[in-house]
Amino acid sequence: MINSPDPTNLTDIRNLDLVATVRSGRVLVAGAGVSGRGAIAMLKDIGCPEVVVVDDSALGALVAADFSVRHVTTADARDELADAVAIVTSPGWRPTSPLFDAAAEAGVPVFGDVALAFAGDCAQLWGPKRTWLVVTGTNGKTTTTSMLAAMLGEQGAAVGNIGVALYDALTAEPRIEVLAAELSSFQLHWAPNIRPDAGVLLNLAEDHIDWHGSYENYGLDKTRALRGTVAIYGADDADVVEHVEKMLKNDELGNSVVGFTDGPPEAHQVGVRDGMIVDRAFGGGDAAADDSGPGIVIAPVAGISPPGRAGVLDAVAATAMARSIGTSPEQIAAELETFEVRAHRGQIVHKANDVVWIDDSKATNPHAADAALSGHERVVWIVGGQLKGAEISPLVAKHAHRLQAAVVLGVDRQLVSDALSRIAPAVPVVVIDDTDKVDAMAKVCMAASEYANPGDVVLLAPAAASLDMYSGMAERGDLFAQWAQKVTSTDG
Repeated sequence: MINSPDPTNLTDIRNLDLVATVRSGRVLVAGAGVSGRGAIAMLKDIGCPEVVVVDDSALGALVAADFSVRHVTTADARDELADAVAIVTSPGWRPTSPLFDAAAEAGVPVFGDVALAFAGDCAQLWGPKRTWLVVTGTNGKTTTTSMLAAMLGEQGAAVGNIGVALYDALTAEPRIEVLAAELSSFQLHWAPNIRPDAGVLLNLAEDHIDWHGSYENYGLDKTRALRGTVAIYGADDADVVEHVEKMLKNDELGNSVVGFTDGPPEAHQVGVRDGMIVDRAFGGGDAAADDSGPGIVIAPVAGISPPGRAGVLDAVAATAMARSIGTSPEQIAAELETFEVRAHRGQIVHKANDVVWIDDSKATNPHAADAALSGHERVVWIVGGQLKGAEISPLVAKHAHRLQAAVVLGVDRQLVSDALSRIAPAVPVVVIDDTDKVDAMAKVCMAASEYANPGDVVLLAPAAASLDMYSGMAERGDLFAQWAQKVTSTDG
């Protein structure tokens, strides 16, 4: 195992009283973005005597002025460490930052805004402690969190990477009782103290390895979501199961460990049987309930948005999380029936001539594209962009049988085309060489429409990043939706 490039003593941080620590002296806030602003506001509420913003951009000075605190650059921040008691970092700052190396030498602990928010809430600084439900994984976080927030009704809200910013959620009126928190591996790395009421680890695939130092460390940071009262894990994901088994062996989990699956659930699982989501873990609304019987039928999987296996798994995971705090089957079923997936995450954007056009532009790596492809029998696949070194051949091999055609675009189009030609030579492949983002997508959709037959799905699941041609995955998906409608407007 490669050791995490982490300059902080995590054991000490876990045992620290963070509220007392930040009340005792100067605190540096690394980063002046949304997380940094929230951290400053929390520190002000907690009673920190001195806050110093560390940021090299012009935004840093503006934010510092807004809060009437000092601002320094990263080059000058080391001089502030002598009298500092902590650094609260924005999640994007790497553990290998020279500032954090200096902090380690000075004995100054480093943690994130999530750690501070959790500590403050546990200390009841903003009223009685809230219920924390943490969602993480390589793919599917946003859809699962959105589903969960819908199931919670008026008592809950999506927070963290989507929805309401953490500080705003903690100070909201009317009060938010349950926080459905989507947390990234970065946020969890900087929150070693977090112990949610329930946490779910959806899946694992290689991502952000340069930041974490190794795939093992990436997974370990993700598993922090499982260190609370109820641990819910993807029972169909071999890497997740391996981490959970190690944690059980090392006595790092409580007694409430629940799997979720898209197959028939075993005891202590939530899964799918005869087309219905079935709970065999939370019979009485808690993980200690008797789960020896056939289980509680929750809701049908037919009609779940987004369609396909990935959507079903997200729905089952969200159901398990909601059931962990006693949400009724009736409420869960009602929300799943009306839930609409967020844009670019398996969203149906057009239907024409019995062909369904689906935007899964968020599938920016092979793992996400695998989940997207798995849900459909006959696919015209739109693929390509920045592979960032990812190997696409296994993905092509796994799904060649369902491909009616492939339309390839983006900077790494030749790599994708070569893999298709080598592994699936019977699949028609159209390569779009145009690098103008609008013209390229127009040609992509025209080519896809020519190969799509009734009953097919035209699926944008690029398995690659978008920044070679687009401002982001949202712009890529939006243009796909626009041209899907335009190229079929005169058909039939």
